[in-house]
Amino acid sequence: MLDFQLLRSFAIVARTGSISAASAQIGRTQSALSMQMRRLEATVGQKLLHRTGSGVGLTVTGERLLIHAEALLGRHDEAVSDMAGTGLRGSISFGCPEEYSIAFVPGLLKGFCADHPDVELRMVCAPTIDLRGLLHRRQLEMALVSTPDAAGGETIRSDGFVWVGNQPEPALLAQDVLPLALSAPTTLDHRAACDAMQSTGRRYRLAYASNSLAGLIAITRSGHAISVTTRAAVPGDLHILTRDLPPLPEIGIALAFASAPQSAAAHALGAHIRAVLPTL
Repeated sequence: MLDFQLLRSFAIVARTGSISAASAQIGRTQSALSMQMRRLEATVGQKLLHRTGSGVGLTVTGERLLIHAEALLGRHDEAVSDMAGTGLRGSISFGCPEEYSIAFVPGLLKGFCADHPDVELRMVCAPTIDLRGLLHRRQLEMALVSTPDAAGGETIRSDGFVWVGNQPEPALLAQDVLPLALSAPTTLDHRAACDAMQSTGRRYRLAYASNSLAGLIAITRSGHAISVTTRAAVPGDLHILTRDLPPLPEIGIALAFASAPQSAAAHALGAHIRAVLPTL
């Protein structure tokens, strides 16, 4: 017999990739959680976890069990909610880029959390490329992601990249080599900025690099570099720049899910996001 408490702990360990991080979420000591995982391995008769450089990963058997665990836990939570007549219960692991957490998430979650107070939401902010990896490993159930195609079939809303400075016409624009503050080279905004500069022959240098939007905003406020972010995430004290700079592309915002079956709570949040995001 599979113990639902063990399966729930196992799912959290799988999503976090760490016994210590999972123990903090669950409220158990690391030793107690490790003992739970050993009990579950004894029940199924196979190894489920293996050590990695940064924590723990799933074995092939662990990957298979996670699919069953998520489906079973989802149906369990739906049954409990239905019998209790209290609405949705359970937990959702949700991710989005930092720009969207600032621009959209407060408006998105306000209504959902008010309507479903018994749903626990765990949120991760990361670049789209990292979010897709977390979804692939089923460490996230769902995520808002950026897409290069602003009019694609999965797009819920379109936005665009913009150049951002601390003045309407910062003195930096007169420099022969323009200093830029950009996120990691694998991100859409970094590639868009470099492609735009190269297409016009404008000389530039990477003066500051960070995956933290707060860091990029801080360096932009200091006046030491021009940055790139989505139009919706530009703070009120900074300025969108267009003069003497090449245009940047539009992008789409889409909702992506892990391959495992969606829980009732995740399905409800997805429907809520699709309905509300275009109106924000």
